[in-house]
Amino acid sequence: MSVAAEPAQSSAASAASAPLPASLPWVTRLVSMDTVSRNPNLGLIEVVRDDLRARGIEATLTHSPDGKWANLFATLPAHDGSTDGGIVLSGHTDVVPVDGQQWDSDPFRPEIRDGLLYGRGTCDMKGFIGAALTLVPDMLQTKLAKPIHFALSFDEEVGCVGAPLMIEELVKRGVKPDGCIVGEPTSMRPIVAHKGINAYQCCVRGQAAHSSLTPRGLNAIEYAARLVCYIRDMADQFRAQGPFDEQYDVPFTTAQTSTIEGGNAINTVPAECRFVFEFRNLPALDPDAIFARVDQYARETLLPKMQREHASAAIEFTKLAAAPGLEASEQAAITQLVRALTADQDRRKVAYGTEAGLFARAGIPSVVCGPGDIQQAHKANEFVSLDQLSACEAFLRKLVRGLSVEAQAR
Repeated sequence: MSVAAEPAQSSAASAASAPLPASLPWVTRLVSMDTVSRNPNLGLIEVVRDDLRARGIEATLTHSPDGKWANLFATLPAHDGSTDGGIVLSGHTDVVPVDGQQWDSDPFRPEIRDGLLYGRGTCDMKGFIGAALTLVPDMLQTKLAKPIHFALSFDEEVGCVGAPLMIEELVKRGVKPDGCIVGEPTSMRPIVAHKGINAYQCCVRGQAAHSSLTPRGLNAIEYAARLVCYIRDMADQFRAQGPFDEQYDVPFTTAQTSTIEGGNAINTVPAECRFVFEFRNLPALDPDAIFARVDQYARETLLPKMQREHASAAIEFTKLAAAPGLEASEQAAITQLVRALTADQDRRKVAYGTEAGLFARAGIPSVVCGPGDIQQAHKANEFVSLDQLSACEAFLRKLVRGLSVEAQAR
């Protein structure tokens, strides 16, 4: 296998006595590929596909409608050729942009400094993917009682766009893994629950007029502002009244308006205003019911007032992204497995979303566990420690041994 050269090391790193992680060549190779979500990821996917194919493993690609992006799903079968059950190792291949961030090094030329590997995606989440790919030879040399699956997705960072296509294909093919480990950065500690995320665009359409003749127009910005304030009031209600789950760092459902634009001149009544809002719901709350509150206020309270001013007024919503929350069962085999592999029994829940909820909704019990700290994700000078990569490798080696015929027979 051809892999990228190891990144340049600082004198401190060179002097370190600990061996470099075995996954470093794969991780640096992946990070060197600019897979910011706006860019196609086919180059990375094809590199992985070709490497697996050279080892006798065929991968299935599911493409985006325009064919520029793709998910990859590959199975290393059990020793008897079975592909039933087994464990999925899941990771997204896209990364967030570096635009406007001040980096101390090229974000797509990974560099080691003082035991930390810097680069966009080192933490979120090419470190996990690289560690998993590094273990493929071990997996092939092990007499597996259960298969191991790889699931690599596109466009997770823009709302979990790619994974649903892959999961839909798995359901059609009748692929039913026993469980899934999503390798988002958790400092190699199991995460058993996270919130759902739902993002919408709202377009408020009014009527343009000269600002000296405001009664002849309909101000879209002003009515959009009322809807924005309603969303804020709803968020304040969640914060004050709950429901609450104190195991989360933010123990209630949140909502916010993220971007807004409208109008074209100071002396013109704005005909249109667009804004984007999101809410992150506790898994126990129905996200459709939360959106229905916003929609009902728009249709039953705002729109009648607007149409009394101008009959052509409209309020339109477009769903941009949705990913369900996760609430893993402690009794699920995958939960118990990851807890055993990490020797960690703490019940952790997080406010950020992952693709684990999508797998769980498809009937594949899931847990989140991967190298790196989420606080380093999306920032300038993103990094993962070499210790975390080594810990991930050790975790995966134990997983492979645990899936062996010998271990399963005990």
